[in-house]
Amino acid sequence: MANRITQLFDIKYPIIQAGMIWASGWKLASAVSNEGGLGIIGAGSMYPDVLREHIQKCKKATDKPFAVNVPMLYPNLEEIMEIIIDEDVKIVFTSAGNPKTWTSHLQERGIKVVHVVSSVKFALKAEQAGVDAVVAEGFEAGGHNGRDETTTFTLIPMVKEKIQIPLIAAGGIATGRGMLAAMVLGADAVQVGSRFVASHEASSHQAFKDMVVKAQEGDTILTLKELAPVRLLKNRFFEQITELYSKNPSKEELIELLGRARAKKGMFEGDLEEGELEIGQIAGLIHDIKPAAEILQEMMREFHEAKAEVASL
Repeated sequence: MANRITQLFDIKYPIIQAGMIWASGWKLASAVSNEGGLGIIGAGSMYPDVLREHIQKCKKATDKPFAVNVPMLYPNLEEIMEIIIDEDVKIVFTSAGNPKTWTSHLQERGIKVVHVVSSVKFALKAEQAGVDAVVAEGFEAGGHNGRDETTTFTLIPMVKEKIQIPLIAAGGIATGRGMLAAMVLGADAVQVGSRFVASHEASSHQAFKDMVVKAQEGDTILTLKELAPVRLLKNRFFEQITELYSKNPSKEELIELLGRARAKKGMFEGDLEEGELEIGQIAGLIHDIKPAAEILQEMMREFHEAKAEVASL
């Protein structure tokens, strides 16, 4: 299935696994890459030495291309980038920062750079910064999100209208039908996060995976916009946020409630009450936990079936 993204990354299928904190280690990334997609190691939850270990293990587990996702708001950024260069990683996805900061530095070393955006404005800025492709992520997505609440169905065609570089759709995509819809709207590929959380290889806690499978429509919400908007499952921590909002809190009070390592406590350690449980709205359509390879195969099978159905209309 050749197109601009499969050719850019030298992959078989235009399916990219999102670089999710506490879920995207070397096991998941290598499993997705081995099956023909693009696996991504999520550096956002890793100390530099841990990231190096995951990159080295991923290289041993697959001879296919894989990437590293780097949220640029995290500390140790320079050290992380130097590790990526030193370990000869060929693809980097940047997010939560100015793409101008690192794009040329990485590209001069033979690394392809993709930047994650949530609006047309930032897609244009990323293109001007010289990135090789952009991920346009809609409001439905899990984790940190755009403040404008633009949905994927709206965002993708608007970004497509304005940019010339390859476009990857993200947010609310977990099936082959969703993939087809995104590509009809103008995407060259899709980035899938929440569905791969519910995989055997995801490094997130089993209790969190089980909760994702049980989630229904309306069980997630975008909150904490004053800090960094995040979509998460409703639990006791969410109830504490709601109670605090009823008192018209200051930014400092929200920071105090959030504290440190909330996401690690929830998604990695399995504290389903006091932890931050980041997942997308599409969780309501995820009903089982299976190997990453099966998820990818299922998406491609459904994509072709849906494509044939549309062709018959």
